[in-house]
Amino acid sequence: MVSHNSATGVLCGLACGDALGRPVEFRSAEWIAAQHGKVTEMLGHGSHGQPAGTVTDDTDLALCIARSLVEREAFDGQDIADRFRAWYESGPFDIGLMTADSLRAYDRGVSWREAGRTVWRDRPEGQNAGNGSVMRCAPHGIAFAADFDTLVQVSKQSSAITHYDPRCTYGCVILNCTIAGYLRGVDKPLETAIDRVRGEAPDELITALQKVPDTIDDKQLKTTGYAVHTIQTALYDAITAETAEDAIITAVNRGGDTDTVGAVTGALAGARFGSDALPDRWLEAIEYCDELTRLDQALATTDITGSV
Repeated sequence: MVSHNSATGVLCGLACGDALGRPVEFRSAEWIAAQHGKVTEMLGHGSHGQPAGTVTDDTDLALCIARSLVEREAFDGQDIADRFRAWYESGPFDIGLMTADSLRAYDRGVSWREAGRTVWRDRPEGQNAGNGSVMRCAPHGIAFAADFDTLVQVSKQSSAITHYDPRCTYGCVILNCTIAGYLRGVDKPLETAIDRVRGEAPDELITALQKVPDTIDDKQLKTTGYAVHTIQTALYDAITAETAEDAIITAVNRGGDTDTVGAVTGALAGARFGSDALPDRWLEAIEYCDELTRLDQALATTDITGSV
């Protein structure tokens, strides 16, 4: 049984983390501390020069997925890719390189199933496993929380539209299964998620994530654009925090790719603590708050099928 309070915290938590981190994206922890002490409120301007509460591609692409799932009442990869492309053509102020390249390939006629792989094949190691799919994957964790087998399948397929690398596809699986575990009241959501893909997922990913939270030093955590770093750090902060607010603030103030580590941490913390744990002052400031709440609820209550 999925907790509706937890479900309605996932996308709202994602957006809160995204918007809190957006103004200090690319800045170091030291720079953030020197300029702001600690970022705890929605700031205006900064990176990308947007008003306070503005979200980035992290939330925008998660919205594309959530809207598709609710409106189609199914996982429809082509519909999701079409929504991604329409969003890209609208001229967003922030977009990842692999996402842009994959959507250009899709626009040239490469199928949604092949676009991400086409780009991945041409990328050297070190530039082929970004966090652009893990930041947006959370809607699947709500929609398919009651069916882990389908959740595994659609998480991989959805990631591969732009991010085909197994560290990305299985990273989305582990994140979504962890979110689903929280929504279903599973005793150890992360351990359960890892066990589902052990032997299939890349050893590098499994080795990094099974250290969380007890066998990794907080100072070893990184906030680069690499998918494994983002997932490891977000899981650590979401699992070890005493509140959703503390989890998101800690993640953002680490610096680096602050909007994405904030977004992923926020989705996990929203699932763990529920929507009531998210500060009203943040929810009142972020874009799309009402729609995010409606989508969270719809994803949790609509009978959504695995594919069309």
